[in-house]
Amino acid sequence: MDTAVSPFPDDVEALKALLAATLQRADQAEAQLANAQAQASATEAMIAHLKLQIAKLRREQYGASAERSRRLLDQMELQLEDLEGDASEDDLAAEAAAAKTSSVPAFERKKPSRKPFPEHLPRERVVIPAPCSCPACGGNRLSKLGEDVTETLEVIPRAWKIIQTVREKFSCRDCETITQPPVPFHVVPRGWAGPGFLAMLLFEKYGQHQPLNRQAERFAREGVPLATSTLADQVGAAAFALMPLYRLIEAHVLTAQRLHGDDTTVPVIAKGKTDTARLWTYVRDDRPFGSADPPAALFYYSRDRRGEHPRAHLASWSGILQADAYGGYSELYAIGREPGLIMEAGCFAHARRKFFELADVEAAARRRSRGERASHIYPIALEAVQRIDALFDIERAINGKGASERLAVRQDLSAPLVVELHAWLTAQLAKLSRNHDLAKAINYMLRRWDAFTRFLDDGRICLTNNAAERALRCVPLGRKAWLFCGSDRGGQRAAVFYTLIQSARLNDIDPQAWLADVLNRIADCPVSCLGDLLPWNWGLCQA
Repeated sequence: MDTAVSPFPDDVEALKALLAATLQRADQAEAQLANAQAQASATEAMIAHLKLQIAKLRREQYGASAERSRRLLDQMELQLEDLEGDASEDDLAAEAAAAKTSSVPAFERKKPSRKPFPEHLPRERVVIPAPCSCPACGGNRLSKLGEDVTETLEVIPRAWKIIQTVREKFSCRDCETITQPPVPFHVVPRGWAGPGFLAMLLFEKYGQHQPLNRQAERFAREGVPLATSTLADQVGAAAFALMPLYRLIEAHVLTAQRLHGDDTTVPVIAKGKTDTARLWTYVRDDRPFGSADPPAALFYYSRDRRGEHPRAHLASWSGILQADAYGGYSELYAIGREPGLIMEAGCFAHARRKFFELADVEAAARRRSRGERASHIYPIALEAVQRIDALFDIERAINGKGASERLAVRQDLSAPLVVELHAWLTAQLAKLSRNHDLAKAINYMLRRWDAFTRFLDDGRICLTNNAAERALRCVPLGRKAWLFCGSDRGGQRAAVFYTLIQSARLNDIDPQAWLADVLNRIADCPVSCLGDLLPWNWGLCQA
């Protein structure tokens, strides 16, 4: 009878050595697990901290002076992506270490909850074949109790195709006349790009900030080599074809009774160097006071920031202009201006920002922790921020209500706070030297007090100019990708496409889908019906 061979040695010393080696491996596994847990805990803490900071930055006001905050936000989001990836790797390391020992439980990281996949996506059902017999007893009398479904998101790579439009020729046997259907319209004369391709090209360049040379590289990798100059021809032709819609949006914006205005820099190549040009925006958004008029954003390009440009943009317009304190707007507010008076409405977000920078306790703490010299924290600045925030709290409650209701609430609740704020600012100014930073922040408001208090007399006015600053966000984002405009004409084209894309976004319309349909239909659309292609009307037709 054969005897089983023992897996352990008979020698006592060898057993002791085996036991010691086993214990050493267990200790190493526990150490690895502890290290993985510690690393995961540190990563979790950093992720929580970054999410808190990102949420805080998102709540900050937008504007030219906040572009550094937006760059910081982009960097933090990239850092968060990497940390989330690190956390997943740490999870796997902890599981691997836990598998080597049974005495230490595995570290489990709380996974972020995921929203269900959109219902409109098509579902492909893959059924795993059921067993023909019971794995336990081998019986074949199986009865289905139910099923568990696991959904996996998958993507189908972009497919390219050539559409061949055939025009057959016919000859008449009676008169020998040759007939043929007319050539179908193409957005670009003698063009080769379909409307869907053109819409993708335009949206990637101006909506997703992907320059044409990068798009050409991607197309080549997908087996469709196209020269950058060839793509640029399509962009120029599309800008010409879409100019009538730009003019309609321009007319719509300039019929508003109240506008948000702002501008930002845009580098442009000129004679072997880079000059600083400007992109201006004027936003019509009447939704805060309950108006049903559709919102839209209008962009203009200029080579410099002289005041003659906003005067030319608004030469035929009169109403309420919500903007910052840029001196180029001053002549617009002149009494007796033709064709009508433009009234200035101040931006409390700009005013608050000047005080907030002097009361940023967290920024000062960060500088001290790095051993840097921290700026002073001024209690006066902190109180100014709190007083302005009280006005914002009132505005949040009446946002979207009618102008008359907003005005009544402001007269009842906001007006007393504004009177107290003016008296308090005047008293604090008397205690400060003329060149003090706090004095400059206070004078910014007091010297424009009529503009800042105009919202108390008109329920249509907003407390901030955030609508224009949000519309301009696409430009600083794009500058990091395309770096500069190649020419003044390129800047003007950018203004056209920013107008179209940002107006579509304001109306919750997919810009690429809208552009594709417009480019497909605009040739056959009578001039009198062009308004049907505007984003707000197009969205109603699609619904």
